[in-house]
Amino acid sequence: MKRKNSMNSKCLSQTLSVVIFLVFGALVMFPAAYTLCGSFMSPDEISHYYAAAMGRNGNAETAFHLIPDVFSLEGYYMVFLRSTEYLMKFWRSLFLCLAISAGQILVSVLGGFALAKYPVPFRKGMYFLLMALMMMPVQVTLVPNYIILDQLKLLDTWLALILPMAFLPFGTVFLTQIFKGIPNELLDAARLDGAGTLKLLLWVMAPVGKGGLISVFILSFVDAWNMVEQPITFLKDILRYPLSVFLASVNQVNFELSFVCGVLAALPTLLLFFFFHEELAQGIELSGVR
Repeated sequence: MKRKNSMNSKCLSQTLSVVIFLVFGALVMFPAAYTLCGSFMSPDEISHYYAAAMGRNGNAETAFHLIPDVFSLEGYYMVFLRSTEYLMKFWRSLFLCLAISAGQILVSVLGGFALAKYPVPFRKGMYFLLMALMMMPVQVTLVPNYIILDQLKLLDTWLALILPMAFLPFGTVFLTQIFKGIPNELLDAARLDGAGTLKLLLWVMAPVGKGGLISVFILSFVDAWNMVEQPITFLKDILRYPLSVFLASVNQVNFELSFVCGVLAALPTLLLFFFFHEELAQGIELSGVR
């Protein structure tokens, strides 16, 4: 009887876990599915059903509309072919985020290698400071960064976004943990073969910690791709705004294309995760994050 009750309790627990997982997954996926379905509606259909959301005359009760009445690619045609404005913003944002990620990789590799494998003075204190800075909201550093960039005459340039994002402490903290896990014997063997610091990085640290490098690249890219406060603060020319900020104006000016622009904005991060999810998981595992 006790065994039967135990099996029933275990079965009930597993069923409840599956139900909770499915409900949570549905809630997480619903906005993405809503955007994807909306992208296949024609602009006229979106204008009809979402008139209230667009601030036009319409019945607010009809604002929820998931399945398109007629499958249409007109929105994609208008975004990808009819106007170059959206794709230009997309490519500029893509190159900007790639530059930020490359800069953060460079800074993080050098900083992580030094903190993990060299007797840097006050190493523990520096590492603790980096962790504390990593916990600070980005809004706290906006004003100091603005003053520094203004003194350097870098406001309203791409460097105003690249430099502060490249020196964020997360990548250095992340790679420090990964590089600590690489045996010193590998470095000693490479030194016996005549390897200097640069060769140690390229021949030993980078190949062994490849998962960590890819993880930092992906996470920094996603962070840069979603940034909003920094462009608004550091850029005066609205034409320089990346896609993340530009989408807000699309919702206000051309709501009919907002669903397609949402799909366009999601593509880079989804592709990165699709092609490098194994390396991302490996890097997080190597870092000791649980």
